[in-house]
Amino acid sequence: MNILLKHKNNKIIIGNVIEYKGINKFVGLMFKQREKSSALQFNIPNQAIHSLFVFFPFVAVWLDDKNNVVDSKIVKPFQLYVKSRKPFNKLIEIPLNKKYKEISEKLLNCRR
Repeated sequence: MNILLKHKNNKIIIGNVIEYKGINKFVGLMFKQREKSSALQFNIPNQAIHSLFVFFPFVAVWLDDKNNVVDSKIVKPFQLYVKSRKPFNKLIEIPLNKKYKEISEKLLNCRR
């Protein structure tokens, strides 16, 4: 699926996003290979995440119910606790790889 994110006056489309539900929402990017990984969407309102057993950095983007970006940050491998500074409804994890390089740069530039 494709997701349209809105942040301030920017609109960013992320393609090939996989929605993780059920038991998969507990696995996420763990044990995946950087270049083979896809962006993942989780519907986990206001829950913290970790990056244990994720061997590469990724961009975490927290969204409200209308896909407005409420927070984003680079998550490094093996962090025990990562959470948005603001309330959120959804989380998108975007691997820092060649496939998502342009999107990651746009999202990280939007933070400033």
